[in-house]
Amino acid sequence: MSLSTLLLLTDGRLPAGGHAHSGGLEAQVAAGRVGDVAALGGFLRGRLATGGLVSAAFAAAACGDVSRCGELDAGLDARTPSPALRKASRAQGRALLRAGRAMWSLSGAAGRDPHQPVALGVLAAAAGLGPGEAAVAAAHGTITGPASAAVRLLGLDPYAVHALLARLAPDCDRIAAVAAARYRDPVDDLPAAGAPLLDIGAEHHATWEVRLFAS
Repeated sequence: MSLSTLLLLTDGRLPAGGHAHSGGLEAQVAAGRVGDVAALGGFLRGRLATGGLVSAAFAAAACGDVSRCGELDAGLDARTPSPALRKASRAQGRALLRAGRAMWSLSGAAGRDPHQPVALGVLAAAAGLGPGEAAVAAAHGTITGPASAAVRLLGLDPYAVHALLARLAPDCDRIAAVAAARYRDPVDDLPAAGAPLLDIGAEHHATWEVRLFAS
């Protein structure tokens, strides 16, 4: 494993469009469910245990065998009931592949508009990383993106937000390890944890005329 390569893949400055997405946080802030660091912590823990686990498992599976990208992509469609979230995931996957092509030689197995976890797994494989590292990158991204958005949406103290991320690091590692251990599983057996409130929020968010984030 190259730690430098893993850091490159998880760097928030990677030009893959992640800054335009809040991971569902904007809708929850508007609904009054998240308004301070403590509430943000609950949101991030829930997101890590659901979407984070699913993303990590699918990124690990794609990294382990890029020839599975088609079935993995279909599996993520089945696990994403919200059309708005499917659209957001594919937009992020497309942007991630564009960034990846500038750095590595990528397999074409992912297609043009893969879900973001599938694209992440393809990039990890092209960079010489393994399923475990792909899972870490995916789990990490499911909490750091919304955390960054929280600073912009709520004006939270960035030091306090990063202290929260530091406390969540062991949970992130644990989720990634659980996900990576299953990277050879058939698609139907991979995690399918859902977050219905995020699905509902995403559909409402997509109808707003004015919003700070795309999702």
